[in-house]
Amino acid sequence: MRWVFLLLVMLNAFYYLWHQQEAPLRPKEVAPLSLYKSDKNDIQLLSESSAARSASSQCVYIGGDIQQGEARIIEQRLTSLDIQTQFGKRLDEAGSVFWLKVAPDSRRLVDESLLGGLKQDFPQLKSKIMSCEGIATAD
Repeated sequence: MRWVFLLLVMLNAFYYLWHQQEAPLRPKEVAPLSLYKSDKNDIQLLSESSAARSASSQCVYIGGDIQQGEARIIEQRLTSLDIQTQFGKRLDEAGSVFWLKVAPDSRRLVDESLLGGLKQDFPQLKSKIMSCEGIATAD
């Protein structure tokens, strides 16, 4: 058993010396990042890049699984804040879905705090930013 152990130690020593004689690998040289930079240094999301072009054609839609009376109450609240809205109804599998379209001119007045306050009063309320021609009505 002693001889097997000595044989393994000798093989390990031989293996170590054999690998030491190989030339070490050189790291691959990488071009600096400054060569790859274009004239735009900022990273932009797709929604941000298209927002500048189509900001005037984007509307906020507020609605969802709410009743018609609740939609009218929300419409009155927004109108009192000088936010122009348009009431609409859409038919789907579950029945009628009521929504309010906020005009692009008034979109800047609708922020997260306003929507958060409305969602506290109406938990089923949803909001989306879509194209102004995005929803087909039942009419």
